[in-house]
Amino acid sequence: MSRLRDLRKERGLTQVQMQLLTGIDQSDYSKLERGQRYYTFEQCRRIASALCTSMDYLAGLTDEKKPYPPPQARG
Repeated sequence: MSRLRDLRKERGLTQVQMQLLTGIDQSDYSKLERGQRYYTFEQCRRIASALCTSMDYLAGLTDEKKPYPPPQARG
């Protein structure tokens, strides 16, 4: 879970600011960072969006911090 904490700090955000950005209570967010709680799919999606990264990066499946490009609209 150090990726979560490290990325938040890189972005200059506090846990309280993450609460405002994600809707996840600060005490629950703190537990996520310490690995005392697992996040749900929806929480992971919100956190990835708030930190401008991918869910795969948060899960440790890739070392690429940048989020994936949005899909192209079909026309």
